[in-house]
Amino acid sequence: MLASLLTDIRRCTACEPELPLGANPIIQAHSDAKLLIIGQAPGIRVHQTSIAWNDPSGDRLRQWLDLDKTQFYNPHQIAIMPMGLCYPGKGRSGDLPPRKECAPRWHQKVLAQLPNVGMTLLIGQYAQNAYLSDKPKTLTETVKQWQRWAPHYLPLPHPSPRNQLWLKNNPWFEQEVIPFIREYVHQQLR
Repeated sequence: MLASLLTDIRRCTACEPELPLGANPIIQAHSDAKLLIIGQAPGIRVHQTSIAWNDPSGDRLRQWLDLDKTQFYNPHQIAIMPMGLCYPGKGRSGDLPPRKECAPRWHQKVLAQLPNVGMTLLIGQYAQNAYLSDKPKTLTETVKQWQRWAPHYLPLPHPSPRNQLWLKNNPWFEQEVIPFIREYVHQQLR
């Protein structure tokens, strides 16, 4: 059932007229997956290669998780489902927000097929706003309160190189949160 759902998702063209490079839904999932990563939307490099997190942000994310590409791209271990499944286009200060049609159309259907997920990484405010109720207004405060939702949900900042200043100003993140995620991920993916 998940295989046919993924086929349907990858064929989706619902918002193609609004997408500057056309539809190319990016998703990775298998019913065995133990970790789910919900980010914002694919960037242009991911759109061009059809490989999730295939960019400098993905390099940092894999570093945070202490996983190599073979482990990271194993759908039996890790599911990847962004809030917007296609590249939304360029905005004034980076990529546009994820398209709002994707998550309501696909997320619950996919989640119902992922019974083994024990931790979901919510990367950035779009994912956190969708999945965390009663959360603080700022990303920083939300991430600081990560223990409220762990291990089921873990709010993270975006691993983009553009967030270097945030990481520098919040050293507690790499000192406290990253070790917890690594330990959990490595225990689950054994």
